[in-house]
Amino acid sequence: MPLLPTPPSTVDGASLGDVEAWVAQHLGDLTLEGPDGVRAGGFDGGQTAADAALVGLDVEGYANRRSTVLPEERRGASRLSPYIRHGLLPLPDVWAAVQGAPSFDRKRYRDELLWQEYARHVYARLGRRFRDSVRNQSPTEGRETWHRPAWDSEMACMDFVTDELHEQGWVVNQTRMWLASQWAVRAGRDWREGEQEMFVHLLDGSRAANGLGWQWTVGTGSGKPYGFSRWQVQKRAPQLCRRCPLRDACPIEDWPEARLRPVADRADLSRGPIPAGPEQVEGGGADAVWLTAESLGDADPALAADGSRPAVFVFDEPLLARLRLSGKRLVFLAQTLGELAGRRELEVRRGDVVAELVGRSLATTWTYVPGWRRRAARLEPVEVHPWPWLVRPRPAGIGSYSAWRRDLKV
Repeated sequence: MPLLPTPPSTVDGASLGDVEAWVAQHLGDLTLEGPDGVRAGGFDGGQTAADAALVGLDVEGYANRRSTVLPEERRGASRLSPYIRHGLLPLPDVWAAVQGAPSFDRKRYRDELLWQEYARHVYARLGRRFRDSVRNQSPTEGRETWHRPAWDSEMACMDFVTDELHEQGWVVNQTRMWLASQWAVRAGRDWREGEQEMFVHLLDGSRAANGLGWQWTVGTGSGKPYGFSRWQVQKRAPQLCRRCPLRDACPIEDWPEARLRPVADRADLSRGPIPAGPEQVEGGGADAVWLTAESLGDADPALAADGSRPAVFVFDEPLLARLRLSGKRLVFLAQTLGELAGRRELEVRRGDVVAELVGRSLATTWTYVPGWRRRAARLEPVEVHPWPWLVRPRPAGIGSYSAWRRDLKV
């Protein structure tokens, strides 16, 4: 049955277990773990949780602590990324929230926000081509010398990070680089397989940010791969080395070798147009708002334009059946939708997005995701709102974040 009951709202008295049970019953067959394994991750979904996280944001000391892994209480990461990824906290709002922070910390943190924006620009431009190596072939030397699992659980560093990924659905940026480098640079595995292995668990998982992070870390999208070795663990989380059963025979004692070769058919990263969507609202008079996973917050332009209009969200059954995401990602989404349904009329459906919505009078917010653009071309929404860019795209080269960043007026 495509129309689902409304998810329970934890801000209106339901428990997180109630939301888990809802996901298990209605979506569990589409998850990685199956209905019996659906569990929440380490973040509450919903606008209330997002707003509280933004109010509590303090980036003082961020520049010095952003790469800290352990102890956890010393980490500088803001933990806003799941809310940013799903539009609960638009990038312009987070940018403004750190205006009063110390200048060096503010600059470092805003650089991270711009990296998120850059990833969206690259993804909007390349689309599905972003699943190909855009500049270099992935390192392969490790296939001859690495005879252990890529993320070997005997290594305390890999065991700790993968456990956090699988249980919490989130890891700090430093350890994302560890995982990517270990997988592709040292173990010589296909970076796309590793990116997918991480993607299915991340509450902030997006093809834009996660894919860009992998490509730039392993060297397929940059000029040099990041080499992961014992040195980083001893610097960022020395506790892990001290308790590691392999501490006296560390398999990552030395830097990995990595020689990159250009791909035969490189993507064009030179100066060119980047899809940006409308600058003004196009059309009007829609009967309902089509929400997507990129834009679930109260500030979604199409949602905010008319508080009386019902909204509709479709759990994309064909896509979820293919991706097999961890249930914790769907719990986060369901918790978000349950809270939203307490403030306005909301339909939650399961099925093929186009089949579920075709023929309806829809308002929606333009989105940088290529899949949205393909579906929108078939659904023909009568009202399209601009995406809330931090930096609106213009013709630009996308081969270098540094060069892209230098051209900005922010």
